[in-house]
Amino acid sequence: MNITKDQILHALAHVVWPEKNKNLVDLNMIENLNVQGNKVSFTILFPGQNNPLKKSIEKACRESIINHFGDEIEIEIMSTTKISVAQLDASKVNAQPLTRVKNIIAVASGKGGVGKSTISVNLACALALQGLKVGILDADVYGPSIPKMFNMEDERPSVRKIAGKEMIVPLEQYGVKMLSIGFFVRPEDALIWRGPMATSALKQLMDDGLWGDLDYLIIDVPPGTGDIHLTLVQTIPVTGAIIVTTPQEVALADAKKAIAMFRQDKINVPILGLVENMAWFTPEELPNNKYYLFGKEGGKNLAERMNIALLGQIPLVQGICEDGDSGQPSALRDDSIVGKAFEDLANMLIKKVDERNANMEATKVVEITNTDGCAAK
Repeated sequence: MNITKDQILHALAHVVWPEKNKNLVDLNMIENLNVQGNKVSFTILFPGQNNPLKKSIEKACRESIINHFGDEIEIEIMSTTKISVAQLDASKVNAQPLTRVKNIIAVASGKGGVGKSTISVNLACALALQGLKVGILDADVYGPSIPKMFNMEDERPSVRKIAGKEMIVPLEQYGVKMLSIGFFVRPEDALIWRGPMATSALKQLMDDGLWGDLDYLIIDVPPGTGDIHLTLVQTIPVTGAIIVTTPQEVALADAKKAIAMFRQDKINVPILGLVENMAWFTPEELPNNKYYLFGKEGGKNLAERMNIALLGQIPLVQGICEDGDSGQPSALRDDSIVGKAFEDLANMLIKKVDERNANMEATKVVEITNTDGCAAK
């Protein structure tokens, strides 16, 4: 018997989820579908825990497949109540998300490939090593890398019902709480989303995350300037932004755009400073040797020209790549060159945030006016 996945999906499309009067396929409730000969397996994503419709829906799926292909087919049905991408939407929005977070820091870059996620992860770990309560939100919904960099690729967040509302419980590693869209999809899957889908997923991670009390929430923002950035500043009060660049001219040109975006009158999120990543190459066995592979002090010079603080210069060391791939952030190795660099970066950030909070008003959620004069939130 030669059965295809499309044929199985066609059969499952006859099973209707009564609460929405739509079939399981259209509601994206079928996941991990596998067909080998006459053996079929798949997972049904049920909303909520201990859903009363679970048994009847599983029975209906079996019957529909047998009706289409006969009773010789072997069917294995799994189910989960974990949060999935299919369940992420913008319908569950708290009026004031992240109210128990003292400081929300956006880590941004003008272009990809400058090590923004590496900076975000290691900065979060360096802050946690100082005894602070820290979280990290992977807002790079198209290229989530936080799960791998924390060695948590196979983990999935759970849900907890609080006052009748289902909340997503962040995972925790190295003293850092974390949420990422990468926890809800397979690493090999490509996320091909239109803007509204991506921003809706991000909103729910912010709104429904059970973050608790945090001193710092680090948000790893996608490179460039676009929908995600606007959604971020329109949804939560960002304390300040960190811009990551490398010394290369092409990276510096894009870093200027990122700075300009946060400095726009309608956005006006304070720039806490700039981090120059890959500032030089240093062999670990020769820590005093510096080789300027991508140019010398380009980030430092840009910070001076743009009148913003240089928070740190992070050297390029082979170990930092290996640590990221193995899920052991370099900031945890306080005896290393890079570990010390991230410790210094964390101290500079704390200093700048304290100065910002002492001398500036608390950040408010941004209201951006559309061309028709209506305020958009």
